[in-house]
Amino acid sequence: MKFRRLIAGAIVLSFVACAPTNGENNAAEAQDSTANHHDGDFKYTADRFADLRVIRYQIPGFDELDAGKKELLYYLYEAALAGRDIMYEQNYQHNLQLRKLFEKIVENEANLESDADYPKLLEYIKRFWFSNGIHHHYSNMKFEPEFSRTYFEGLLENMNEEDLPLKEGQSKADMIAQLSEVIFNPEIAPKKVNKDPDADIVATSAVNFYGEDVSQAEVETYYASLDKVEGNQPEYGLNTRLVKENGKIVAKTWKVGGLYSEAIEKIVYWLGKAATVAENDQQRETLERLIAYYNSGNVKDWDLYNIAWVNDTNSRTDVVNGFIEVYNDPLGYKGSFESVVSFKDLEATKRIEAVSKEAQWFEDNSPIMDEHKKESVKGITGKVITVVVESGDASPSTPIGINLPNNNWIRQEHGSKSVSLGNIVHAYEMSSKEGKSSLSEFAWSEEEIERAKKYGSIADLLHTDLHEVIGHASGIVNEGVGTPKETLKNYASTLEEGRADLVALYFLYDQKLVDMGLVESLDAGKVAYDDYIKNGMMLQLKRLKPGEQIEEDHMRNRQLIAKWAYEAGMEDSVIVKKKRDGKTYFVVQDYAKLKDIFGMQLRELQRIKSEGDFEAGQKLVETYGVKVDPELHQEVLDRYSTLDIAPYGGFINPVLKPVMEGDKIVDVKVEYPMSFVEQMLYYGNNYSFISVK
Repeated sequence: MKFRRLIAGAIVLSFVACAPTNGENNAAEAQDSTANHHDGDFKYTADRFADLRVIRYQIPGFDELDAGKKELLYYLYEAALAGRDIMYEQNYQHNLQLRKLFEKIVENEANLESDADYPKLLEYIKRFWFSNGIHHHYSNMKFEPEFSRTYFEGLLENMNEEDLPLKEGQSKADMIAQLSEVIFNPEIAPKKVNKDPDADIVATSAVNFYGEDVSQAEVETYYASLDKVEGNQPEYGLNTRLVKENGKIVAKTWKVGGLYSEAIEKIVYWLGKAATVAENDQQRETLERLIAYYNSGNVKDWDLYNIAWVNDTNSRTDVVNGFIEVYNDPLGYKGSFESVVSFKDLEATKRIEAVSKEAQWFEDNSPIMDEHKKESVKGITGKVITVVVESGDASPSTPIGINLPNNNWIRQEHGSKSVSLGNIVHAYEMSSKEGKSSLSEFAWSEEEIERAKKYGSIADLLHTDLHEVIGHASGIVNEGVGTPKETLKNYASTLEEGRADLVALYFLYDQKLVDMGLVESLDAGKVAYDDYIKNGMMLQLKRLKPGEQIEEDHMRNRQLIAKWAYEAGMEDSVIVKKKRDGKTYFVVQDYAKLKDIFGMQLRELQRIKSEGDFEAGQKLVETYGVKVDPELHQEVLDRYSTLDIAPYGGFINPVLKPVMEGDKIVDVKVEYPMSFVEQMLYYGNNYSFISVK
């Protein structure tokens, strides 16, 4: 599971955990990873276009690592980038061909700079790169080109045929006609992921997890008919594409020798190199199990890898690599490729470790029903990591927190790992300081603003920690009830993200955090509540165009919680809608009662998950999480337009360069590219392994 960040603008916040109220708790003495950054003249914001901001991040502490760890990280870096083609292929069947075409166009842009339409085409291409395809990375809607079809087709007509990424047997004219239709026809692949409960969400989603002639009913029948093992269930369907052959549904596996083999073979090669320089036997076993999974394609091998990965708690370096998150599958089966390579930030980890050590206390004191609580919370570990590189579903748009593995039985029997991406969070904050602030525009009072400036950073950090470390790891599914993707179906991800958010919200305004020395007062919880209600009710609407409803799971869960809480507290005026100078504000007036409401919501969402209550989950999401008030939406857009703040942020990765003595790596150097365009072209030239077919 991932925790995504909403870019809210340049709020100048302290980025250091508050000092402890007593000298006995060392957790609060841990500063965030910002303390280890030496920013100097480092420029964080690299590019700005459309609704996007492209950010650079540093890798503090990399130079201090020993040569062995640097070599290991370099191999994992190469394995991460080797899989980036896969994400384009998974997002839509024509994406990879379009990307290779766009790369050729931009490489020859010197011949196009006088064209009036070229700047609009270049912006479209940059948006395409940012989203790994033709659909917006968050809204799922297909991009609307602002350049003309005549210009695009003419440009392609004038290109040399050897520069065109033609499919086998495809003519230049056929390619131009097909790709023009893909870009300009609004009826072709309008949504990457469609979650409309009244639609065939498989047939109407553009993602490339299913053949074009495969229906939702056929997919559901296929999975219902599989022979299921008793007890612990593997994640069936995680790494397959379902197609129809001779009228029968067949699974095509992503593995060496299967689909995406060209890229997976490269991933396996670099993972093999990494295994030879692993820090210890446990890490070596973990990498070898991942290699075995990529070779077999068997999800049981994936489970064995995840168990080994959870048990690798002593290594300083770490990697996430595989088909992992299922947000992009309308039915929640298929995992998108992603990789995050990192090493532990030892100092900053003290905060998140303090949270993970108290996991049993949080479970015991949760407001959920006793029968839905874990009697013994096992194997929960948390750390702050320094990211080295990200790819696939984690790049350029990245989470700020991750909790894995996603398989419920592994989490219950073996535990989970939670991480906060320290240098990524820092880069977000630093790039925000280079722009304007939304706080003064949407906060009701000076008291609220000053409180946010003082406690906003630690409130954000603890929200991420509690969401990932405690939230996703809490609760149980009742015996005999299927997995959430089977019972809650297309609502599973929204409800799970909401459940984890509510765990965090409930405890953010709790004396326990003060007693642990993580915050100096409950005012930090007030900031978290103010921020969440503003985001859920208003701020996140800046990400939508007029007339759009909410599609993305994290946005749905935030609005669901905020609107439901607003309605539940209406009689007691817990949250009040106020007007001033024609502007709307949502103001929390009773934080203790709001905590009780969050507890009630958490109790219900856990019940829905534990009992597999699809109807109740569907009703909550459709009632509170989807529909947008058009007048309020337009007001938010108008107010944001005066601030000129990009609502989304993503990242340029650093580049690792090995230092060689003969055929041996003796050191690894880090470079920090400035240009998003140059990085995308560099990746296209060096990490493009899947051919268009």
